[in-house]
Amino acid sequence: MEETTATGGTAFDRRRFLGLTAATGAGLVLGSGLVLTAGAPALAAPVPTIHPTSEWGATPAAGAIQMLPQPPTKLFIHHTDSPNSTDYSLQHAYALARSIQNDHIKNRGWVDSGQQFTLTRGAHALEGRHRSLEALRRGDEHVQGAHCYAQNDFAVGIENEGNYMTAAPRAEHYAALVELSAYICAQFGIRAYQIYGHRNFNATDCPGDQLYAMLPRLRADVATRIGGDPTPAAWTTLRAGATGERVRALQYQLRAHGATVIADGSFGPGTESAVRTFQSSVHASVDGEAGPQTWNQLHRQLARGSSGEAVKAVQNQLNAAGIPVGTVDGAFGPATESGVRTFQTRAKFPVDGVVDPRTLARLTA
Repeated sequence: MEETTATGGTAFDRRRFLGLTAATGAGLVLGSGLVLTAGAPALAAPVPTIHPTSEWGATPAAGAIQMLPQPPTKLFIHHTDSPNSTDYSLQHAYALARSIQNDHIKNRGWVDSGQQFTLTRGAHALEGRHRSLEALRRGDEHVQGAHCYAQNDFAVGIENEGNYMTAAPRAEHYAALVELSAYICAQFGIRAYQIYGHRNFNATDCPGDQLYAMLPRLRADVATRIGGDPTPAAWTTLRAGATGERVRALQYQLRAHGATVIADGSFGPGTESAVRTFQSSVHASVDGEAGPQTWNQLHRQLARGSSGEAVKAVQNQLNAAGIPVGTVDGAFGPATESGVRTFQTRAKFPVDGVVDPRTLARLTA
């Protein structure tokens, strides 16, 4: 069942963003080009206390909860954009969870709370959407949420109580966020550098300027607990007038999402129009430039067995980097996997043959 939002402000008009949806939605390609594969962290993480929906009085979901047969590959951090309460009790946490669920079902038309998990200013962690705790404990499934347009098949979300535009989270709240994030990443095999703010994908100020500024620290703190490198992908911004293989890779990525642009390596009016159309379709900032937010939305993790235009982008870039993989045919076979591994070795990245955001960003740098 596809979930779409109701328009208009509410008490939890979180992230000041309209049109949020849990569905794959416009611009999202789900086909042979999609492979969700995460590298398992080296270390386990302590199990935090997470209060299930049955404990805080959740109403039954208004529709079927979609359980996807693969784990998420990203963790998104949100804020509720609501008052910074000084009631840190568990009872307040329960009431907050009920309020969010009521808003999301009755005012937004979703089947349940949009996010999988909620973290309060009192440092209480709660299950948001039904079955999210079940999926987390298993580690090999994902409950489709409704917290970030065009990313809900790939990302698990933590909703942090409060407004963090000018205020920072309480120390206790932040410590609990590290603990919960580390456990989620360890269970699902999400690397620390795949922790994002909502604004990294959609046109929104979520999770607030102060909390967003703390994400590098959060990634580092999570990496300390589960291992790995916390450095996120460093995308190169491309704009009108640019030329070369990086532009061709962008054009292939746009074609993977349905654009009819020609992959000629020239960022002309046709490419700019395709970028704007794509940005609008995924509710990203519409500026006609392919910056980090646009690249984040364009990229779908690729591995052996993937196929399509996005694979051509990888193959073309590997050839341009002096790592010959043969014909640019869009089939991610043994030669392409070997080329990706060679490139990852040179870049001193984890060598797994999977093209995640960091690998593609370095390829196109």
